[in-house]
Amino acid sequence: MYTFSNRLKIGSLVLMALGLLGMGIGFISAPSTVEEAQAMVATSHDDGHGGGHEAADASHGAAADAHGEEAGHGTDHGEHLLHQLQNRPWSAVYIAAFFFFMLALGVLAFYAIQRAAQAGWSPLLFRVMEGITSYIVPGGIVIFVILVLSVMHMNHLFVWMDAETVAEDALLQGKAGYLNPTFFLIRAAFFLGGWIAYREISRRLSLAQDKSDDNSNFIKNFKWSAGFLVFYLVTESMMSWDWIMSLDPHWFSTLFGWYVFASMFVSGITTIALVTIYLKSRGYLPDVNNSHIHDLAKFMFGISIFWTYLWFGQFMLIWYANIPEEVTYFVTRIEDFKLPFFGMVVMNFIFPLLVLMNSDYKRVNWFVVMTGIVVLVGHYLDVYIMITPATVGDQWYIGIPEIGAVLFFAGAFIFWVFRALTKAPLQPERNPFLEESRQFHY
Repeated sequence: MYTFSNRLKIGSLVLMALGLLGMGIGFISAPSTVEEAQAMVATSHDDGHGGGHEAADASHGAAADAHGEEAGHGTDHGEHLLHQLQNRPWSAVYIAAFFFFMLALGVLAFYAIQRAAQAGWSPLLFRVMEGITSYIVPGGIVIFVILVLSVMHMNHLFVWMDAETVAEDALLQGKAGYLNPTFFLIRAAFFLGGWIAYREISRRLSLAQDKSDDNSNFIKNFKWSAGFLVFYLVTESMMSWDWIMSLDPHWFSTLFGWYVFASMFVSGITTIALVTIYLKSRGYLPDVNNSHIHDLAKFMFGISIFWTYLWFGQFMLIWYANIPEEVTYFVTRIEDFKLPFFGMVVMNFIFPLLVLMNSDYKRVNWFVVMTGIVVLVGHYLDVYIMITPATVGDQWYIGIPEIGAVLFFAGAFIFWVFRALTKAPLQPERNPFLEESRQFHY
């Protein structure tokens, strides 16, 4: 049985405490009036942060109050600026909450695929996967609470939730049958309920198989997993439309669901590799060998290429077509987020391509760990780029709120996952493919 070390437990609690402090500072420092927002932008410009257009916008908003014809426009801009700056701590929390939730959801998809395929190499890793997927419950609850608070207008993350905005926008009125608060929350509850239900059912069957005299629980798990994958493919796409793409309600991409899936899938597999290597370093999982790590690294490499294919396919087609309502999505990100936009492409494609191409490196634990950390940071930036331009706009800055949110959810993720690993033996006992997994060498 795995024992949750005091050092790791205390470390996770410290991360959560520091994260709460950082998130609190973010919310406290957010402006409460238009004047405060304009002053903050002007100050940041004076300090050298931000581009000239931010200060120009702020001064324009102030000057407009003195001109009758432009007063309305200045007021509208001031309100927009205020909402952007007030959104920043909310956006930081939402991005971090979604990122760590998607790690668990990506692992759940990989776990279901292994079960449905009756893979022979991976049963020794099932308990690790089950431990990671346990985070779906608290992580999903946090996401749902943020969505409820958005519906209650505690923030301005989703512009289509504002009745006045919808009343002035014909396109949003046309989407109101789907993009409305009640149906939005019903769908979210449906997604989360299905994912959590499968995780709990599969986990129960997995544990029951260890005490069973036959393979009936294994067969049931296979059937549940095959059915879940159909449910997952549909609901994951809808989730990506609802929770991320609807932040930019005037833009859409038919590849977006697959794109988000690729990001969460490679991030989940990377998390499995990191947790497995950590457990082996502590003397657990003695039957897991370099071939298992090699296979995980191969998946990291392969899905990174798949993610790049989807990223480039989505970007190239929209950029080349140059249709204004579509290309604006990428123009905004390239102009205002140039460093993180292209930086995450380097971290998610070029780096893993170069370092994981060599087969021997995939068997070196420290090398896989180093690559995995870079990949996870890169996909955090990917989520950041998907969300921030719509919520914060050009007022973005990775500072205390963003770092605090990452620290808090990282600590919560570590605490929950490693506590879950203590609940059952790390190695299954009666999986029919257990011996094949134990003898996995090539």
